[in-house]
Amino acid sequence: MPRPTHAVAAPEPRAGACHTLTYQQALASTAPSAEVPCTRTHTAQTYAVGRIDDVVDGHLLAVDSTRVQHQVASSCPASLPGYLGRSADALRLTMLRAVWFTPTLDQAAAGARWYRCDVVVLSGSTLAPLTAPLKGVLSSPRAGQYAMCGTAKPGAPGFQRVPCSAPHTWKALSVVPLAAGPYPGQQAVQAAGTAQCQQAAANTAPNALDYQWGYDWPSAQQWAAGQTYGVCWAPS
Repeated sequence: MPRPTHAVAAPEPRAGACHTLTYQQALASTAPSAEVPCTRTHTAQTYAVGRIDDVVDGHLLAVDSTRVQHQVASSCPASLPGYLGRSADALRLTMLRAVWFTPTLDQAAAGARWYRCDVVVLSGSTLAPLTAPLKGVLSSPRAGQYAMCGTAKPGAPGFQRVPCSAPHTWKALSVVPLAAGPYPGQQAVQAAGTAQCQQAAANTAPNALDYQWGYDWPSAQQWAAGQTYGVCWAPS
């Protein structure tokens, strides 16, 4: 008679570890646990590891439950600004982003109760390669290479957000905060940033009477994902 098999919990993630993830893997709720040396090119760095709170009123919640996933989706982004050395508003003008992972259902069944927070650098629809530690980077001379730039004017064909270390023609200038709540509609979010973005571009232009400006506002889908702000742009 064959012996019964037992699930084995995956090793707990380690803060400070580096990983080679694809863009698609970074968007998933679970990810490969294999580490790579941080001295080699990689695409993700683990900056925090926490414990899942999966017991409510004496009942054990599934790792993929809405409550558990919301806990992780709130905790990881909240701790990233402090790790990088700047405020949440400053982080919005960069291509640095938090991604997070929980155990698979099999790993959770074997006792895994961790969650993992990684920082990545978006570049269009890919992840930019990393070769140096990111802790405190936004308070260092290297901060500029992770700033948000664009391959064209926002809204124009071919526009992609990229780090300013990549080829670009436009740069993000400032954030337009929008009131939280239900999505107010495209017309409202578009109108909210017009005056601010015009002024931001004028303030940085060599000629305040002859300048270009752009405004990138959130779609309903982006709003639902947490982007309740717009971004002002100018040619770089």
